[in-house]
Amino acid sequence: MTSYILMIAFLILTVSLKAKQESINTLAIGAQAPTFTLPGVDGKNHQLKDFSNSKALVIIFTCNHCPDARAARGKVIALHKDYKDKSVAVIAISGNDDKALRLDEIGYSVHGDSLYDMKHVAREEKYTFPYLYDGETQKTTKAYGAVATPHVFVFDADRKLRYTGRIDDARRSRKDIGTNYVRNALDSILTGKEVTEKTTRAFGCSTKWSWKRGSVAKDNARWKAIPVTLEDLDERSAKALADNKTDKLRLINFWSTTCGPCVAEFPELIDTYRRFQNRPVELITVSTDPIVARMKVLKFLKEQQAALSPRTAKSVAKEGRKSNNYVYTGQNLDKLAEAIDTKWNGALPHSVLLAPNGKIIWRHTGQINAIKLRRAIVGWLDKAHGE
Repeated sequence: MTSYILMIAFLILTVSLKAKQESINTLAIGAQAPTFTLPGVDGKNHQLKDFSNSKALVIIFTCNHCPDARAARGKVIALHKDYKDKSVAVIAISGNDDKALRLDEIGYSVHGDSLYDMKHVAREEKYTFPYLYDGETQKTTKAYGAVATPHVFVFDADRKLRYTGRIDDARRSRKDIGTNYVRNALDSILTGKEVTEKTTRAFGCSTKWSWKRGSVAKDNARWKAIPVTLEDLDERSAKALADNKTDKLRLINFWSTTCGPCVAEFPELIDTYRRFQNRPVELITVSTDPIVARMKVLKFLKEQQAALSPRTAKSVAKEGRKSNNYVYTGQNLDKLAEAIDTKWNGALPHSVLLAPNGKIIWRHTGQINAIKLRRAIVGWLDKAHGE
């Protein structure tokens, strides 16, 4: 065990040493737009010169996961729609290294920041402007000095920078709030006037630079070190779980070690829980294996690192519980179904999402679709917290 811990520590140190922090300077007003060639969600490469005929160019460094960037999606779509016939080009670029993003940093989004995830977002949001990926090298993001998401750069016909900063003063609100700096800058450029407010602070999640990969390795090592526990569950305790007298969204998964789809979906369940561990979301697993298979169940849970996050552990303790993993001790599985979900037909795996006070807002029998599950979670959280 000691040698294993030392090996993990060595790997973390190696990653940290390879990726050293760099100094990032935002492009100065009046500077020329740096050239780039970047892959887009449309499968094509896009270059700066592709937009040379436009009277103005708006480049928005954004991403999928950041709540500020998510709130700005509609504004970027509207900006493109309102100015495309005025010879204004709009480009979105994600400069985040998705491998430098800890799972608990994706707790406000259905998708991560990979190019694959970007394609999902572009399709779902019906983007009609280029959405480009710079996460592999981050050369373009560094050249422009984009420090947050979203971070906007507005250039004139000569591709001189005339404005850089935020879209407006709304931050995480989807509404237009305060001054619309980008539209003001564009209107000035298109009418041959001087941009009055040239720079603002780009409030949002910090750019996930590659040198932050070390924090991901450390976080994974910390998670592996958390003990995995297993408790017994009877009918009365099952009913208490279903009542959900907490302020948390509760994901309950019924499974068995002998069920192929159950085993196959488990990594996705753990991944989903880790994404939302810092928000009011918890994962509860309920094994339907015979009680004599208890050690087999625990061994599998340990292999899957089905741990209880430290933050969730505090709220679990207040409920008088000790674990997020259970094995059902009753002989009659009908009693378990009646206690938690009367619509469960007994097929495994089966998952339910319970809102506070026990209302089932999502259920699924069979192997989960992780995106659909995350969408149900994010949808509830957005609505419950006014986001």
